[in-house]
Amino acid sequence: MAPADLDQPFDYIVVGGGTAGLVVANRLTEDSNVRVLVVEAGADRSADPLVLTPGLVAGLYGKEEYDWNFCSPPQPTLNNRCVNQSRGKMLGGSSALNFLMMVYPSKGNIDSWAALGNPSWNYDALAPYFRKFATVHTPPQSARDLLGLTYLNEGLAKGDGPIHVSFSEGLGVTNKAWMKTFADLGLEVSGDPRDGNALGAFQNHACIDPATNTRSYAATGYYTPEVAKRPNLVVLTETLVNKIIFDTTSGGDDAVATGVEIISKDGQKKQVSASAEVILAAGTLQTPQILELSGVGGRDVLEKHAIPVVVENANVGEHLQDHPIVCQSFEVADGVPSGDVLRDSNILQALVGMYQSGGGAGPLGQSVISVAYAPVVDGTGIVGAEAKKELLAQHESTLTTPDAKVIRNLVESPTEATFQYLLFPSQVSIPDRPTSMAHYITPVLPENYITIMTIINQPFSRGSVHITSADVTSAPLWDPRYNSNALDLELLARAVQFVERIVDPSTAFGADVVKPGGKRLPPLRADDLETAREIVRQRQISVFHVAGSCAMRPRDQGGVVDERLRVYGTKRLRVVDASVFPLEPVGNIQSVVYAVAERAADFIKEDRAKGL
Repeated sequence: MAPADLDQPFDYIVVGGGTAGLVVANRLTEDSNVRVLVVEAGADRSADPLVLTPGLVAGLYGKEEYDWNFCSPPQPTLNNRCVNQSRGKMLGGSSALNFLMMVYPSKGNIDSWAALGNPSWNYDALAPYFRKFATVHTPPQSARDLLGLTYLNEGLAKGDGPIHVSFSEGLGVTNKAWMKTFADLGLEVSGDPRDGNALGAFQNHACIDPATNTRSYAATGYYTPEVAKRPNLVVLTETLVNKIIFDTTSGGDDAVATGVEIISKDGQKKQVSASAEVILAAGTLQTPQILELSGVGGRDVLEKHAIPVVVENANVGEHLQDHPIVCQSFEVADGVPSGDVLRDSNILQALVGMYQSGGGAGPLGQSVISVAYAPVVDGTGIVGAEAKKELLAQHESTLTTPDAKVIRNLVESPTEATFQYLLFPSQVSIPDRPTSMAHYITPVLPENYITIMTIINQPFSRGSVHITSADVTSAPLWDPRYNSNALDLELLARAVQFVERIVDPSTAFGADVVKPGGKRLPPLRADDLETAREIVRQRQISVFHVAGSCAMRPRDQGGVVDERLRVYGTKRLRVVDASVFPLEPVGNIQSVVYAVAERAADFIKEDRAKGL
């Protein structure tokens, strides 16, 4: 691209061409009079088979051309293990390297955003946008025959959005046993999870285009060849944003964002102007980094790195939330399918050949993960109201913040999902110092396993992410501070005890999937709470759902952005990504990122129409 293309001001500059950034860029350039620049640090990998083939996702992790590959400092509550955090470094961002799960939040969960000081953000306000981003395909008959799927509300499947959402072929005995076991344990699915009210086991959708069995993600959906041809859209890849440029002389008390300074692949710096807005969409770990590098953040952080303070706000990079996930692997019975067979290069090559020659046929084009939402459970089953109150009362002194009070209400509700369980089709190993996400999911043991994953949907613990240098190429430090509120560990331990119910030989899962007397990782049984806690310490990692580091809430209550996602203390600067979530959503957060980005695009259009 000729440098002259950047000399004229753009109306909008979008920093980060990830899941949210491409949504905003697509929607804004629907108006041919609006000129938009997207600046993305990674490359365009939308034709890359590793990205497009659902079953080859493990090949992306830890490679610098795809993955920012963060790692936490040692976590004191996890036996001082470090935890890996994969983040997408390419057009499409983390939608390009996630596990393709399309799971939706609960109504009570999103309504709690309003309770935290954002009255215009509730489930009903966001619901239309869950429909807008997706084209939902009807399930194949094989899935209906195996799992019934009678809970699906086909009325929710309207829409012709850019992201293809579907059920896979290839579901089998493990998925069927999963559904039956939860139903027998009192957790048969109570409704369509897309409707905001559901508990129990269900088969989740996946972001796979069933016509080709390829990944459907932000780059293939929102940046199609037709969109790329729009003369009013310029996308710069392999280009860093060094900082936001502010005018501090003409906006009264507010700093006015006027553009960005970029660094090209060959190290050249250039300033590019935005006449309307700069929109930060760099993600939960790197949006705070860019704000801090630009002088927006806590004074102590900025002065430590000799960065002039433009807007003082110590909340930047704080209040970070992440879903902890505890991974217990169980050896499967003979004949039960397991992804561990892919350790055999001959099998892998045969499946690649099947996929390539058969139009996406076979296991590599499928997603067979299953899900369950559960209230508070333990080794006895669903926990009653009194026992929940008793547990919460033991931690009363740590539940005084607005966040904690809102989460407490959700935990006490018998209809809200405190936990999410995932049925993952292969083994998970957890080294103390992982080199990447691939380190966790590459089979190392000779036996074949499946993994039951336990997630706490709304953790009480809060972490942070802050710059470590004034150099944009130095990664910020992500410290999730897992279980720093001890109640998270207590809840997870009880949820791990419930896993013993799932794998008990008396259940369909225990009888039909798990090998009698087979091995397990870790080799511990959660028959008592202390052993369950130790399983958490040994086997908890992240499930890539970092959020909340630039939270939407009143400024005096920890906020970085207001209800229209405008950065406090500035003009013409917005944040549109998961960093604005005031509370972690239930389930996999990809659906909420798309929905929030769609709504944000409407905000920006509305404000433009009003001349704001």
